[in-house]
Amino acid sequence: MISSKTRINSNKDEEMDILSSLDKMTTSEKLIVMEKLWDELCRNPDSVPSPEWHKDVLEAREQRVLEGKDKFHSLDATKKRIRNRIA
Repeated sequence: MISSKTRINSNKDEEMDILSSLDKMTTSEKLIVMEKLWDELCRNPDSVPSPEWHKDVLEAREQRVLEGKDKFHSLDATKKRIRNRIA
């Protein structure tokens, strides 16, 4: 999340310009920019570090599956279960 305290780059004026531009955008415009940024980040996934806690969560989930405490469900089965709940 970008905040006024976040350093976008080393040029303070450019940082302020970006933040000022964000303040002037509508929510729709911000979503478009966010999608473009996400697309750009996805082109180079190795350049986006994953926090250590992601690994911890995945390992804990894997352990629960191995212990038989959790299991995976297919996407189709999950959609069917959700549809049955809301019907």
